[in-house]
Amino acid sequence: MRLAGALLAAAFIAFAVPPSAAACGPQSDCVVGDRAYRIALPDRPAPALGAIVHAHGYKGTAAGAMRNRSLRDAAAALGVALIALQARGDAWSLPNGPGALRAGRPADLDGEIAYMEAVLQDAAKRFGVDRGRVMATGFSAGGMLIWELACRRSDLAAGFAPISGTFWAPVPASCPAPPASLVHIHGTSDDVVPLDGRAIGPARQGRVPEALALYRRHGGFAPVEGRTVDGLECARSVGPEGRLLAFCRHDGGHRFDGALVSVAWRLLREAGAIPAAK
Repeated sequence: MRLAGALLAAAFIAFAVPPSAAACGPQSDCVVGDRAYRIALPDRPAPALGAIVHAHGYKGTAAGAMRNRSLRDAAAALGVALIALQARGDAWSLPNGPGALRAGRPADLDGEIAYMEAVLQDAAKRFGVDRGRVMATGFSAGGMLIWELACRRSDLAAGFAPISGTFWAPVPASCPAPPASLVHIHGTSDDVVPLDGRAIGPARQGRVPEALALYRRHGGFAPVEGRTVDGLECARSVGPEGRLLAFCRHDGGHRFDGALVSVAWRLLREAGAIPAAK
């Protein structure tokens, strides 16, 4: 009798968990086409499940992002999913980056955008992620990808939060996509991606002030009062439709942790870019 009961319980669990949702997670890949991502779900997902989509830095991995306890804890505390993207190779394919310049051919930014779109569609279908409650963030080279997405496909997320990364030089003269809410976080002592950029092989990092000025013009953002948020000094600007542009600084170097991601989510949430869970 006990064996029969155990078999029935196992069968119930197998049918209760959708196979597509059980097939991948924080320790295994969710396959989309010829690429993949990883996902960690909160213990009690809200009906309108929000998500933090994270793009790793140079030579990083989705698996490595899932091992970052502060990042995992930040997403869990917010009650949202953590989606870790995975570059094809060591780095994201970005305009004017070292990889594209050394190869002598244009970067495949369209491919990165298509990958992001595929990940979001898959996460919505498999796990119920609400695309209206997605924040796209990334660190270092991942932050560079996030700037490109905010400039060229701002419909992909409700808000963007690049950390310690910006465009490769030259900073674009304009953005083809409508403006979005964006929070940029950077250390004033960063010597890996300095605020004024530096040369890396044939490429050069863009200047963060130029990127912010571009987006300020693009969205018609007007300065409002500064604010200190969890030790970060944040200069805030608001656009005509209530969108937020914030530049938050700390006095450290090339730093990343979940607390920075939490600050970005909080600012975007307070600005109304990310709706409250239903």
